[in-house]
Amino acid sequence: MNGNQPKRLLNEQYLSESAPSRIFKHRIEGSIEVHWHEFFEMALVLEGEGVHVLNGKSMRLAPGSLFLVTPADFHEIIPDPSSVIILYDVVFTQHVLRQELFQWLFQSSGERVCDLAGTVFAAFRAEFDRMWEESELQQAGSEWVAQGALERVLIDMARMGARDREDYQAGGHVHPSIRIAVTYIQHHFREPLTLHHVAKHAGLSDNYFSECFRRQLGIPFQVFLQEQRLQFAHALLKLTELPVTEVCLASGFRTLNHFERAFKKKYNHTPRELRSGQRPQFVD
Repeated sequence: MNGNQPKRLLNEQYLSESAPSRIFKHRIEGSIEVHWHEFFEMALVLEGEGVHVLNGKSMRLAPGSLFLVTPADFHEIIPDPSSVIILYDVVFTQHVLRQELFQWLFQSSGERVCDLAGTVFAAFRAEFDRMWEESELQQAGSEWVAQGALERVLIDMARMGARDREDYQAGGHVHPSIRIAVTYIQHHFREPLTLHHVAKHAGLSDNYFSECFRRQLGIPFQVFLQEQRLQFAHALLKLTELPVTEVCLASGFRTLNHFERAFKKKYNHTPRELRSGQRPQFVD
């Protein structure tokens, strides 16, 4: 990795079709630089202290810190001076979870972090310990035991409601198929998504999906998709030194011209003006 250039970690580097989830026990002695990944990552800090910067927001890390990072997030970990962070780290793809469970877990957006203590921390740690032990022993049925532990941790984390999350009408009035589509877009917006592709994923015809999406969320599908990409690009430009062209591609845009026009229309300045601090001044 060069300087502050974020690195994207790919599924094939850590996972496979036969092993769509894995658990690691990491010892972090130096900073883990800004990066994002195609897979989901959930970590529980066992020892040490430091800072976790998730989508540009700094949060303290200490024993009991639990966080879940999705493919739509980018983050870095910075141990405190003279501190070593030891944590469990579980990585997995969306396909590990049943569709109904995945949709329930990720129907709203926002950072998923919480701080555990006492018996709650002990209970969560026991689940991670079990996943680790089963991955080491590889006995008959180990993958099912580990799967159950992973699902219990995710469900308990979701129940805790560690943070208030804002979403586009994430309540019960949204059509279930549109809710599925929104969740899918929020985790795949960097990919070359089309209305047809997302409509098929939601189980609706193209025309009905387009009409229903606009009526339910108040904006067309393409506008919603572009908003996800622009928000991600804006954060990358502010918090990293990634070149504008790379930000464009990393955010899901296919051409620099389209990206720059859309960015200026939304934020009233170009990506380069944001990066340099030379934003235009408007006079009433």
